[in-house]
Amino acid sequence: MAPSLPSEADLQLLFARLNLQHFHGEIPAYRIAYNSRFSTVAGRIIHKPPLIELSLKHFKRYPERLEETLLHEMIHAWLDAKGMDSGHTPAFKKKMRELGIGSIYHDMGRVEERPSGRRYILKCPHCAMELLRRRRPPARASCGRCSRRKYDSRFQLRVYEVLRVRDLGQADAPELPAPL
Repeated sequence: MAPSLPSEADLQLLFARLNLQHFHGEIPAYRIAYNSRFSTVAGRIIHKPPLIELSLKHFKRYPERLEETLLHEMIHAWLDAKGMDSGHTPAFKKKMRELGIGSIYHDMGRVEERPSGRRYILKCPHCAMELLRRRRPPARASCGRCSRRKYDSRFQLRVYEVLRVRDLGQADAPELPAPL
């Protein structure tokens, strides 16, 4: 059975302990919370309001990496509290080495997401080029061939067809021929 994750109240206690142990209590109070929507990042810090968010999906899979990720985000908070640039600067990396964290990258990969049930076929009204996309395009998207990579309403891409996806990735319609 996989170990359970600490509650958000326990995360606050862990934050306080790590703050005293590694930062001499110099980090101001931050709320620590899980974010169930994160699938590409393990953690994130927001300075105003003070909040550190941790990926629920990642840490259900890799609970042993939670403390290291919290420390990573706490280094950002510590640098900010000292009035320094809180990015991945040389000062950030030096503190990481002092704490025994090897890399700024979390190396946990992308958490599996639900496959989208739709695919969009977009069509240029000028050259008739068709594109297959997983996401619905923004309202102001134009053909890259016709508009020279800048939005031009004369070449606005239109949703030509919406496909439903069966099983994992097989579309209801045959594949589109490659554009000429």
